[in-house]
Amino acid sequence: MFQLKSLYNLPTSPEFLFQEESINQRRSWSENLQYYTGTGYLSGAILGGAKGSIEGIRSAEPGETLKLRVNRVLNSGGHAGRKFGNNLGVLGLMFAGIESGLIHWRDTDDLVNTVLAGLSTGAIYRAAKGPRSAAIAGVIGGIAAAGAVAAKQAVKRYVPI
Repeated sequence: MFQLKSLYNLPTSPEFLFQEESINQRRSWSENLQYYTGTGYLSGAILGGAKGSIEGIRSAEPGETLKLRVNRVLNSGGHAGRKFGNNLGVLGLMFAGIESGLIHWRDTDDLVNTVLAGLSTGAIYRAAKGPRSAAIAGVIGGIAAAGAVAAKQAVKRYVPI
């Protein structure tokens, strides 16, 4: 009897064109840039769209037609989604660029780079609002980056995949 396992006996290890690529276990700076920017924009657009849609539903006035209510919900959801998506996309872009620069400058890839990138991103993003706002945003960005790394490590350790 013919077995399907032998038909699709594919290698389970990743294949690389150059041996140096197999040594590196992380994404390149351009892949990181695309990943963080795209993830930030997409998640911001979804969260902003949901928030805007809820605001559109709440702002409905008595006596409006269904067509007018749907239009209000779609307009407010689209407006908030674009705004949140752009903001989080810019944060992702800044974070990826700073983290890649730190990895290159320090010549090491560790938790310190991620925390410093989060701290710097928050501080730079809010710098126009003043030094106090920049400092608070920097601390929040550093804590968020450290929390994300800790959560990733916990998932790797405790969640079987």
